[in-house]
Amino acid sequence: MNISVIFRFLKELSVNNNREWFQQNKHTYEEVRSEFEKLVASVISTISLFDESIRTVEVKDTTYRIYRDTRFSPDKTPYKTHLGAYINAKGKKSQHCGYYIHIEPGNCLLAGGSICPPPKLLKEIRQAIYDNIDEYRSIIEDPAFKKYFPVIGERFLKTPPKGFPKDFEYIDYLKCKEYTCSYYIPDDFFSDPDFLNSVEDVFRQMKRFADFMNYTIDEFEESESEA
Repeated sequence: MNISVIFRFLKELSVNNNREWFQQNKHTYEEVRSEFEKLVASVISTISLFDESIRTVEVKDTTYRIYRDTRFSPDKTPYKTHLGAYINAKGKKSQHCGYYIHIEPGNCLLAGGSICPPPKLLKEIRQAIYDNIDEYRSIIEDPAFKKYFPVIGERFLKTPPKGFPKDFEYIDYLKCKEYTCSYYIPDDFFSDPDFLNSVEDVFRQMKRFADFMNYTIDEFEESESEA
C-alpha cells in the first residue's frame, strides 16, 4: 500500500478545495481511493480474526464519498479533506457499534461506538449501563481499554438524565449524548510495517465495548420491530 500518496493528496486538496483543481487531479484521486480501499480491506481481514460478524463485510459497504453535501452548510467547499471507513456488520448507517478508520493529516484516528442514537435508544443504553454498571465499569475502567479510549463520548449533559437517581455513584457515565470513543494516532501510524498488529490491539478493546452496546441495541431494535 502506498500510504504517502493518500496524505500528499489530502494535504494538497485542503489548500485547493475547488472543482477545477480536483478535476485536474482526478487521476490521482482514483489512485488514492484504490490505496485506501486496500488499507480498509486489510483492516477488515484483521478485525475478522476476532469478530466473525465482520467476515462478510465488503469494502464498498464501509467507505464514504469524498463529495460534501453543502446544501445546509455555511462551508461550501465541495470536497472532504479526509477519508473514512465504518466497518459495521449491520451497515455503515446502522446505530450498531462498529469500527471506524479516519485518515486526515494531523487528525487521524481509530474509533467506534453508537453515534447520535435516537432518544428512545439512548435511554435504553443508559438503562443498560445503570442496570449492569459493574460489567460496564469492568470494560471502560480496565487499563487495557483506557490505554486507547480514556473517555467515552464527546458531548455530555450538564445535569443527570431524567429517570435516573441523581445520587447514583456513576451518574457521569449516563450523561453521554452519544456513546463513542476515539483513539488519536500520528500520521505515520499506517506507514509502520506492523500497523495491522496495532489496529488489532486497538479494535480488540473496542469490541468489548461494542459487544456491551450492541446487546442492548439488538434488543431495542427487536422490540421496535414487534411494536
